[in-house]
Order: sequence, then C-alpha cells, then structure tokens
Amino acid sequence: LLYMENNNDFVEVNSTEKKSNNNFTAPKKEKKTSGFAKTVFVPFVSGIVGASLVVGLCAGVPSVKKALIGSTSQSSSTQDPSSSINYNDVNLNLVSLSSISDTGVAVAQKVLPSIVGIKVEYSVSTIFSRSTSTATAEGSGVIISTDGYILTNNHVISSSSSSSSSSSYYSVGEASKITVSLYNDDTEYEAKVIGTDSQTDLAVIKINKSDLTAAELGNSDTVQVGEWCMAIGNPLGMQSSVTTGTVSALNRSITDSDGKTYTLIQTDTAINEGNSGGALVNSNGQVIGINTLKASGTGVEGLGFAIPINSTKSIYSDLIQYNKVKRPYIGFTGSNITETTIKQNPTAKLVVGAYVRSIEDYSPAEKAGLKVGDIIIKADGQKIKTMNELNEIKNKHKIGDTITLTINRDGTEKELTVTLAEQP
Repeated sequence: LLYMENNNDFVEVNSTEKKSNNNFTAPKKEKKTSGFAKTVFVPFVSGIVGASLVVGLCAGVPSVKKALIGSTSQSSSTQDPSSSINYNDVNLNLVSLSSISDTGVAVAQKVLPSIVGIKVEYSVSTIFSRSTSTATAEGSGVIISTDGYILTNNHVISSSSSSSSSSSYYSVGEASKITVSLYNDDTEYEAKVIGTDSQTDLAVIKINKSDLTAAELGNSDTVQVGEWCMAIGNPLGMQSSVTTGTVSALNRSITDSDGKTYTLIQTDTAINEGNSGGALVNSNGQVIGINTLKASGTGVEGLGFAIPINSTKSIYSDLIQYNKVKRPYIGFTGSNITETTIKQNPTAKLVVGAYVRSIEDYSPAEKAGLKVGDIIIKADGQKIKTMNELNEIKNKHKIGDTITLTINRDGTEKELTVTLAEQP
C-alpha cells in the first residue's frame, strides 16, 4: 500500500501488481553481481514514478477519485472515531423545518376563513351614577355551517357567565349588541344569539350571510398527547392570529372561577384573552377543540385548555334546534361525602357517596321515593363518590330513560328506579 498526499488528504492507493496464487514462483536468489544503483536505487525510483502515474490517472477520473477519497474516509474513520461524522449527511437526516412550516401554512390557510372575531357591547351601571355606560369585550368563534351558524363560548357573549363581570361598585347587563368580523372582510355583521349553555360554556350565534366556509370538525377522541396543534382566534383584538404547540394532556379536570368543572384538552399553544371560542386544530386542519380557558399567574406559562369538539356536537345541535340543551334530570341537590367528612362526623351513619340535601317537588327523584339524607353510592351498578360522577352516568341517558340508583339510608342499602325527565 502506498500513501500519497493530494490536496492535504491522504489517498490510499492499492498496488496494481497482479499476483497469481496458483502460479506464484519464489524468485531465485541472484548473485550480487550488480551495484547499488541497479539493485536498490533504480527499482525504488521506478516504483515512485509508476505510483505517481497511477494516482494521477485515477485522480483525473471523477468517479475513481470519489471512490478513492471515499475509501480513505472510511478507512480513517475506523482509526479516529471523531472523524467519522459526515456533517453533510447529518444535516440531511435532521427533521426538515421547511416541512413543519409548510404544514403550519397549509393548516392556517385552510382554517382561517372559518374563524371569526366577535365583539360584544354591554351596558354598565355604577353605584356612583344613575346613568349607564357601554363596555366592549372581544372573543372568537368557529363557523359550523355555510349559512351563518357560529359556535363560541358562553362567557364570550354572556356577562352573567363570569363572576368577574360585576362587583359591589358596578354591574354589567346583558349584551346589547354582538358583531362578527370575518377573515379578510372589513364588514361587521350583526349577530343574534341562538342559544347558550352555561353548564358547558358553549353558545351558538348566527349572522345573516351565506356561502361561508364551515370548519371541518375532527375526532377529539383520537387526539394523542404530543400531537402538533394550532390555536386560531382573536387574542387581544388581533384578529386571525395563529399560535402553534402540542397537546400536553387529555381529560384534564379543570374548575373555573365560577366553580364549574370541565373535562378539557390541555395544550401549550399560546392562548390569551380573546382566544376564547376560537379553534384548536390538528395537522389536518380539523377542529379538535374550542379554546376556552388558560391558567394565569406568576410563573405560569403554556397552560391553555380547550373543550373537546366531540363533546360540543350534541350541545350545539340542541341549541340550534331547541335554543337550549335538553338534558335528563333527576331533581335533587346534593353534596359529596368523603372520607374526611366521615372522620369529622364519627357518630353519623355516613358512607362515601352523593348526599341528598333537597328534592324538587314533582321531580323524578320525588316520584321514585328518594329522600333527604339518602346517600347515593351507585348508579346503574357503578360505584360513585361524587355528584359529578353521578351526573356523568346520568348524562349518558336520554330523556325518558330509567336509571337505577343504589342508596344508603340509615345504614341500609336500597335500590330505586328513576325515570329521567327533561330538565326544566
């Protein structure tokens, strides 16, 4: 093997001499009849010249040169691990940012025409003056039909849905005017309220316009943690803003400032005031959630929450059809009995479950024989510990269905069958 320096790289050149394993004959020993020049110097110079010609010819052929240099890189990499990195190859193997960017651009272009800005005007009165003034608030909405139906949050259009909407010094009335701004359209369209539902914080409004671009709704049941997502809305009045991130968690149980508990999708996508009612979408441009809450405070960052789109479908369908949500109800108020409650009341005959505090007149609960003081411990054979768990089982039923409640009454278990009626 001969090594020659070429452009500061060592090139490995294999000897071109052919040897036959079958016909190999050991050279005979010659008598030292010749001088030093004949036996040493001439062969050495001939070898140098021959090797130079071979390398020169090979270097002149691009494919051969590439093969020679490539073999050298491979050979040297076995000797020095630090020289084994081919930075050109590394760059090619990295995730292409351009493809991520292309995904974001495509999703934004698809969904932006389906997202609206919502402006609400309220009348505000104070204890210092008999006159009223006007205040405005802004939010977002998602077009769900080409003829103008828009899904948004109840707290966007209803002042009564937020405990912060009034204080001892002033009070906020119902919305006096709601206007909608469309993507790439300077016209403001006045909207009317079709229906609201404070329990799920959802509402439907409508504008008098056709040929709108309705959003494509996805399947929130198939959403996975770590999935790419984009929030689109009207944060701080900056219409048609997009932010991207990932799905941080699923089925988060979150209680808002009004004490209502929701099961939500958590995301680190930036969500700010005004994003409420806007869309959380996946990489296919499908709406997987309605942005509704964010955690705020010192040291809090990247905690936004969206209502899963699947849980909104029956709600907005009822709101459009009936202007309200038709729900089955039992007809009692209750509270949770926990292990702590039992320890604090050792003489009472308490068990973990939903405690019945009051019963509405002529309600399904009264007709079924439920009494104040009963503790519901099972519903349809499933153990329950809280009112929320009872409501989750109840809400899976339709109006007119029956539900079996197992109660504990003074230490004795009993089953009651309740026929669910429509919630007043």
